[in-house]
Amino acid sequence: MVATPTAPTSTGRAGAGDAAWLATLAGAPLPSRRQEDWRFTDLKALTALEPQMITPADPLAAVDLPAGLERLSSSSAAPWLGQALAATASAEHWPVLLNSGASAAQACPLLALRVFGAAGSLDLHLDAGSTAGLATFRLLLVLEPGSSLELLLRPSSSGPNALSLVSEVILAPGAELKLGSLAFGTEESCLFQHTAVVQAAGSRLDHTAVAGGWGLARLEPRILQRDGQAFSRLRGLQVCRGAELADTHTWVRFDGPEGELDQLHKAVADDQARSVFNGAVRVPRAAQRTNAAQLSRSLLLSDRARIDTKPELEIVADDVKCAHGATVSRLQSEELFYLRSRGIASDQAAQLLQRAFCEEVLRDLPAAAASHGPLLTLLGRA
Repeated sequence: MVATPTAPTSTGRAGAGDAAWLATLAGAPLPSRRQEDWRFTDLKALTALEPQMITPADPLAAVDLPAGLERLSSSSAAPWLGQALAATASAEHWPVLLNSGASAAQACPLLALRVFGAAGSLDLHLDAGSTAGLATFRLLLVLEPGSSLELLLRPSSSGPNALSLVSEVILAPGAELKLGSLAFGTEESCLFQHTAVVQAAGSRLDHTAVAGGWGLARLEPRILQRDGQAFSRLRGLQVCRGAELADTHTWVRFDGPEGELDQLHKAVADDQARSVFNGAVRVPRAAQRTNAAQLSRSLLLSDRARIDTKPELEIVADDVKCAHGATVSRLQSEELFYLRSRGIASDQAAQLLQRAFCEEVLRDLPAAAASHGPLLTLLGRA
């Protein structure tokens, strides 16, 4: 099931001045690079935008939802809204405040879905279009006990604008969600994607986020296993070139025993691009017998590119199995030599190695992603 909106429209200018306009929408000043979570995030691309709102098309308006899935009205969704943000301590994060303020000012459509059975798959295109300005989307997913859904989100931009997406997900006992994000933009566009998930015992989350082409991309998945005894699988891939900046901050907390986390984050940086990864895992005393693994692997293709990776594990429980690791490397000369010795040209050999590096994450996207050629978009046609 695919929903592709028509081209978004824009409204008039909403006042003077880039940073001041954004701060007014958020009700808070822009983050400073003196703040630890923002010290690698240069907001120059954001403040250079035209201070006007974009009204995006409703991606659910023209789609027939599969059985087991229904759209909630604003009044029906109201009791759920804000729960996951509050539980993951992110209601006051600046990108969330910006999304809330801008959505209220523009009355953007709420994408609220209740899953009450085996709902199959859904593919939603969230497009900011080519118009200058700021576009916002708000997504709410409520999965009832024993329900399941495979959802692919495709945030995109083709112009000098910013796309803000805030998603809240609530998983009841036994619910299963395979959530993929395939986000492609341009060097003059910005992406702020914040995902807050609350998992009940016995639930399963498979979340894979892929981003490429954005001048500035900041992704923040935040997960709370409220009672432990749940499974979270996180996969991330960011590819940046030119002067692009890709910035991912993940946060996972276990508030009960026997929770599981399997996390892999990958990054590719070329030219003068910069990739940032900060992964925080919180294991308080109540989370005994937690099994958590986090791995960050980055590929540096240029002497001028930069990669910053910072895994964080805060463990108070004493009966746990937790591991983390981080590597930053270049294409291995031995592997290149092996391919060249079999008649493969140097450029093709490098492309093959990059492809293999990316495929480990791309294969975990929902099946609908294959028709959109993610590997081709990320690495080009070489």
